[in-house]
Amino acid sequence: MGIEFVEFGIQRAVARMPVEGNTQPAMLLHGGAYVVLGESLGSMAANLHAGPGKLAVGIDINATHTRSATSGYVTGVCTPIHLGRSLTVHEIAVDDEQGRRCSTIRITNMIKDAPAASA
Repeated sequence: MGIEFVEFGIQRAVARMPVEGNTQPAMLLHGGAYVVLGESLGSMAANLHAGPGKLAVGIDINATHTRSATSGYVTGVCTPIHLGRSLTVHEIAVDDEQGRRCSTIRITNMIKDAPAASA
């Protein structure tokens, strides 16, 4: 997918992804590629929030695509809507290189105990 992480923290995570190589037959960025970018950002941010001994797993994701990217890169900015002990909700805004919103993704993760390491 060519995802490059630019910034990573609990309150804000940013990554970019090339359009080239991630298109549908009509040469538009594939809707699923937007979702991969959003889920990567949201799940990783949720796991950072969860902390040691915990694991955040996705339980819901949705996306609304409002514009089509056809070249260059798209950038996803992930911000928390809710950071709880058992659930997190993040919004990921994906913009093209002109700063136009292409997709809005929302992901909910459940935080649970991480499985014990086996010997």
